[in-house]
Amino acid sequence: MASTFKTLRLILGDQLNAGHSWYTSKNDDTLYVIAELHQEANYVQHHIQKVCAFFAAMQAFSKALQTAGHNVKYLTLDDTKDYSQLPELLNSLIKDHQIELFEYQLPDEYRLRAQLSAYRNQLSIASNVFETEHFYLSDSEISHYFTVGKKHRLEAFYRKMRARFNVLMDGDKPLGGTWNFDSNNRNKLKQKDLPEIPEPLVFANDVADIFERLKRHNITTFGEYHERLLWPINKQQAKDLVAAFCETQLSKFGFFQDAMTCKADDLYTKKQWSLYHSRLSFALNSKIISPAYVVDTVVDYYYKHSSEVDIAQIEGFVRQIIGWREFVRGIYWVNMPQYARLNQLGAKRNLPKWFWDGETKMNCQKHAIKQSLDFAYAHHIQRLMVTGNFCLIAGIDPNQVDDWYLGVYVDAIEWVEMPNTRGMSQFADGGIVGSKAYASSGNYINKMSDYCSECQYDIKSVDGNNACPMNSMYWHFMSKYEEQFSNNPRNKMIYSSWHKKQPEERENILAKAQHYLSVLDDI
Repeated sequence: MASTFKTLRLILGDQLNAGHSWYTSKNDDTLYVIAELHQEANYVQHHIQKVCAFFAAMQAFSKALQTAGHNVKYLTLDDTKDYSQLPELLNSLIKDHQIELFEYQLPDEYRLRAQLSAYRNQLSIASNVFETEHFYLSDSEISHYFTVGKKHRLEAFYRKMRARFNVLMDGDKPLGGTWNFDSNNRNKLKQKDLPEIPEPLVFANDVADIFERLKRHNITTFGEYHERLLWPINKQQAKDLVAAFCETQLSKFGFFQDAMTCKADDLYTKKQWSLYHSRLSFALNSKIISPAYVVDTVVDYYYKHSSEVDIAQIEGFVRQIIGWREFVRGIYWVNMPQYARLNQLGAKRNLPKWFWDGETKMNCQKHAIKQSLDFAYAHHIQRLMVTGNFCLIAGIDPNQVDDWYLGVYVDAIEWVEMPNTRGMSQFADGGIVGSKAYASSGNYINKMSDYCSECQYDIKSVDGNNACPMNSMYWHFMSKYEEQFSNNPRNKMIYSSWHKKQPEERENILAKAQHYLSVLDDI
């Protein structure tokens, strides 16, 4: 007969926050449940490393709670195989352990929050819901900063956050006299810079048992499997990654945060995929580590090493966490569930097949996708201006784009993925997140990377036989949506340049784009 407990507390796979108030005291009448769920492994097709990382982190968190003296029931896929949905499992646990009180933390994905809210409403026993105690803004504060359907801008929100939480402030002024140093952070890596790229700190977490369990339960995944998982799965590893970032990457993070390279991979043993990025997003989004800890630690390091780290580097990093991360969360929650249905541009083409294997002749796409398949990771410019930009100008169905991004990246949870993808990247939200569509020809990629120098296509050609597909597709996209985009002052010069072209030249460019759009699987 199963042991009896008064309270059952559910811990989801992205709620691995050891600092939560739940754990400040031990109670013999409380049972914590952490479960590998078939519904979570299957609601979208995930990268194998993503599933392994979450399950490994969940196991590690369970063991840490047990060591701290809490009653924990960890359920593997073997244990939950007979429950297709979470409520079925919870009903069984409540019955078996004679539970009188059910408690959970607010999920950070709409579908799970709706599922658990509906479940709670039909329960015959008492229940409570708690904040996750992870973000700078509490769940109840989001509506104070965001309004449904309104076009919000990061900069205004970011300044409020900096001032409220006193981060990089000099009294009531921003440290260094300027709020944003983004203009300093757009540098391309040159050949001379490549030997200086630091070796990334990676881990060697054994996930062979998890992999075998996934195979046994026929969980469909994609991407490269590594028996030794490189991602942090516990708090100490996450702290080690923060420390490594401060010591080896922070001093040039902002300077090269938008840069991309493929050459460092060949010349200097796989450093190109990490460059100067912290790669803390999985630890943050699974709540292994808190954003406040990361920001406080990195800012403290900056103050102690200001002769080595200039203000542009630390400001660029802080903006991503206290600014952008909190910003997209607010956009997500105030606009869901309508946000998931937005398709302002009416995009409907299918995602090309090479998004699943990287086998395309476009070197920029090939490299960014193969890196994503190899490491379940790409940095923000690869996501926004390489794969995301391609999907935007090709008119790919945002539902398919969302599913790919949500599945391929180890850090992808819907609250952070969807506003970045459907909003910032695809402009499907009509400008709620960004003030313009982030469309670009191949020239931007050539400016910020060395991808084009090794590509089969000619970056300098727009409508020639071997022209870069990004060039004509960009002009086709801008031409198609001229009525919608031309009123944006940031597009004035673009449309001026387009209309200066001779009619025959415009026709040739549009015809070239139509050709590429008709053979997307083969370019």
